[in-house]
Amino acid sequence: MTDGAVAGAAAAAAIANAIKASGAIITVEPNDFETLLRKVEEPLVVCAQGGIFSTNYQYLTAYKGLIFHTKTRTPLMLSPRIELINARKIWIPN
Repeated sequence: MTDGAVAGAAAAAAIANAIKASGAIITVEPNDFETLLRKVEEPLVVCAQGGIFSTNYQYLTAYKGLIFHTKTRTPLMLSPRIELINARKIWIPN
């Protein structure tokens, strides 16, 4: 595993632990998600592609101690300044 992959896995684990600790994931519209990202100095985003009948893209980020999630039919055009972690799957509890 490369240093980047180890760092990515650690970041994904940190977000997972934050989700467990917070107990809440806030789902927002894609444009609101992008607005949140513009407010963060060094944003970290976890994304995954999924879908059974049609492709969708899911994104998670932390902001002020809360976890925010959005789901889109097309990929978000994220700024190159955003650290992006590609996950195999994002599971959001119902």
